Amino acid sequence: MALKPISNPPNPWQHASVEWIGEPPTAKLEIFQEYAKTILSENDSPDLGFRWSLNPYRGCFHACAYCYARPSHQYWDFGAGTDFERKLVVKVNAPELLEATFRKKSWRGETVVISGNTDCYQPLEAVYKLTRGCLDVCRTYRNPVGMITKGPLIQRDLDVLSELARVARLHVYVSVAFSDDKMSRALESGAPLPSARFKALKALHEAGVAVGVACAPVIPGLNDTQIAEVIERAAENGARSAFMTPLRLAAEVKPVFFERLAAAFPDRVQKVRNAILEMRDGVLYRGAFHERFRGHGERWKTVAQLFEIACRRHGLNAREERRMGCDAEGVQAGTTTFLRPGETGNLFA
Repeated sequence: MALKPISNPPNPWQHASVEWIGEPPTAKLEIFQEYAKTILSENDSPDLGFRWSLNPYRGCFHACAYCYARPSHQYWDFGAGTDFERKLVVKVNAPELLEATFRKKSWRGETVVISGNTDCYQPLEAVYKLTRGCLDVCRTYRNPVGMITKGPLIQRDLDVLSELARVARLHVYVSVAFSDDKMSRALESGAPLPSARFKALKALHEAGVAVGVACAPVIPGLNDTQIAEVIERAAENGARSAFMTPLRLAAEVKPVFFERLAAAFPDRVQKVRNAILEMRDGVLYRGAFHERFRGHGERWKTVAQLFEIACRRHGLNAREERRMGCDAEGVQAGTTTFLRPGETGNLFA
């Protein structure tokens, strides 16, 4: 599918819905519009607790140094470094494609996870409103939804989200890797600060949306000591579930991560590298199924214990809600709320 470049892309920083603390980061944006053929990606990984994911955008302005999605940008002959952050692709027909999928008799109302690859509430969403459009489709069809985001812009859509939560299964995870705003800015240069994310989490909770916190990624030697504070602040703002995953340094991610780590924290580079090697049994990354999301060794055991203790102390995961409410078994058991407009009853119940 050919991409259509936009010579003068809309400026998301001039939109009233965007919240930003301080000046926006310097970034020369190139925006490409895509009329996609399909919008849902089917996952067959045993490491994931969901089958279908939806990403309205390719690439991500949040520019997180550690982002595992960077290699996917190479499918478009873009680079995994600054191209991933500055050459952004917008799937302008995402809501229409989603509704066409829901109209098919083969669709059985399974959970759709929005933001499985790049953030659906990055700044461009303020202009294009594709995530909101897709949520509105899910509300109309009462389709279960799971979401994960760093974007406080999600608060703009509290009206749609609260209505969706009343008619379908909805779980939103806010991703917070650092409790410290300054450290976050160093490695998540384009992302909203953690303090703003906690406020968004509270707003979602108060709107009746089930919310959790994603402590991801855990970077040993850097942010592993902040997990307890992240859990505590998340709980104070309404989170009732949490999960964590270790840093994933695929070949294309590794040079970006270490370059930015060295620029921000030169005295910690070797410490972090050694801690990762300890966590990954002597290598920087294991990409095999069942290994990507798993750490090893005594250090990782300690991190896992601290995470579990913090969750128990603050009442998170009381019902083991760790998979964004995306239980494929629930659909098979007939618990989906999916209902096409005009139909009188749930065909799958």
